[in-house]
Amino acid sequence: MTELPEELRRAHLIGIGGAGMSGIARILLARGAKVSGSDAKESRAFLTLRAQGAEIAIGQRAENLDAFPEGPSAVVVSTAIKETNPELAAARDRGVTVLHRAQALAGLMAGHRVACIAGTHGKTSTTSMLTVALQHCRLDPSFAIGGDLNESGANAHHGEGGLFVAEADESDGSFLTYSPSVAVVTNVEPDHLDHHGTAEAYVAVFTEFVRRIEPGGLLVACADDGPADELAARAEAEGVRVQRYGHSVTGPDDAKVLSYTPAPDGGVVRISLRGTEIDLRVALPGEHMALNAVAALLAGLELGAPLDGLVDGLAAFGGVRRRFEFKGRSGDVRVYDDYAHHPTEVAAQLRAVRHAAGTGRVVVLFQPHLYSRTKTFSAEFAEALGLADEVVVLDVFGAREEPEPGVTGALIADQVTGASVRYEPAFDRAAVLAADLVKPGDLVVTMGAGDVTQLGPEIIAELDRRGGHG
Repeated sequence: MTELPEELRRAHLIGIGGAGMSGIARILLARGAKVSGSDAKESRAFLTLRAQGAEIAIGQRAENLDAFPEGPSAVVVSTAIKETNPELAAARDRGVTVLHRAQALAGLMAGHRVACIAGTHGKTSTTSMLTVALQHCRLDPSFAIGGDLNESGANAHHGEGGLFVAEADESDGSFLTYSPSVAVVTNVEPDHLDHHGTAEAYVAVFTEFVRRIEPGGLLVACADDGPADELAARAEAEGVRVQRYGHSVTGPDDAKVLSYTPAPDGGVVRISLRGTEIDLRVALPGEHMALNAVAALLAGLELGAPLDGLVDGLAAFGGVRRRFEFKGRSGDVRVYDDYAHHPTEVAAQLRAVRHAAGTGRVVVLFQPHLYSRTKTFSAEFAEALGLADEVVVLDVFGAREEPEPGVTGALIADQVTGASVRYEPAFDRAAVLAADLVKPGDLVVTMGAGDVTQLGPEIIAELDRRGGHG
């Protein structure tokens, strides 16, 4: 079993139910650590963690640090945990080591060959594709992903293969904790300006991330994305080995995209790599997903996996929860759920959805995420949503932010052109409104990073009540 860092042998995780925290807890428990934690409410992650031996409390109180007689060797927090949190305050008072989630994950990476996947968009899907492809090659990687793999229902795993695949989150700059052997950058487009402040600062943090690649390591970058290609050029100038992928690459080791053919069940991307033409089948719609698969292929080859095994594994990839996830159907109306919450993601996914819809219309229920993002990108969101036929814009899911006067879903809805649009501020009316709009053969997608994910089953139930369509 991989040696545990001393400070993680008894870990208390504040917010243990979150995607990142629950993944770290899974790996810690698999490696024999004592794990305790707390969260504001129950989550589906708790069942597995408790079965593995975690002590989990609902509600956050200083006494939760006493789940084990000897107390925690470290308290693990995310950026979202405020200094006023009673458990964090108690840890500070007691002199307990406090680690950011990324620091804990970096400790778990020690002793492995590490692949970190970064980018404004596509990092969860690309990380998941690489993980599944390596598993198909029987290399048993450890992994930590921001979403649950459809194949296993898990977001993390302790493997025995000596490899570690991790999604690298740029939102708070914490990915600068990692020192990967292989780094993938899918794209660089300003986001999370509530933390980084300016577009220039956001780009700069990616430059620093690439400088964290260990000596002799590899950067895999998408040449079709201008900022990512510029990042690769700067890295090469500093002596980093680079492989690019995309339509316009010219290097001898680059993966050149020759064509993409959409299909009802996904698509096929043909690439040229080192003089060989390869067809990569992807079971998810959209050329953006095919490009993610190419990035995963290059990273997998660098990690020592065989080409044929990777190609077969990528073809078998069944997706990630909340990434164009099929929720069910009512009659001939299909309902999907997707996590897209940035204008570029929304546009790319809706173009892909258009292929999947065939002759049916595309009906999207979009929930903006964060007041700051809504205010900054309202026009871009409106343009992207215009790719659908029917659009329902919900109110903003504020998450960690306080409401901002004048910033509502209407800010986006009022600018949508090319589609029929409605603004619905009452969340509990959204499913009924969607059912009112649906016609036989339509494809419905709920979209956003908030609780809009709850609406898919409600829409199906309402359509069933009406006999299969609106």
